[in-house]
Amino acid sequence: MAADRFNKDRSWEFIQNKYVGTGHSDITKYEWATNMHRDTLASHLGHHDMVAFIGVAQNDAHGRVRYQLLEKMVQPCGPPPARDDDS
Repeated sequence: MAADRFNKDRSWEFIQNKYVGTGHSDITKYEWATNMHRDTLASHLGHHDMVAFIGVAQNDAHGRVRYQLLEKMVQPCGPPPARDDDS
């Protein structure tokens, strides 16, 4: 039973090292939100039917929707907030 707990901890560390978006203890709210938005946009881009649906809903061409989604991936949550480096 105790060995399972340690295996879960090790697998969680492995997942955090392998995938950037899973976060860690020092991640900021802005970084977390940016990761979530980028993951969502990448998922939309990867599914052609979703791009087609968004295009029909916005009355835009598929290529234009794809381009808009790619542009949003640069800064999905706007510019990063100012940081205080007093520490």
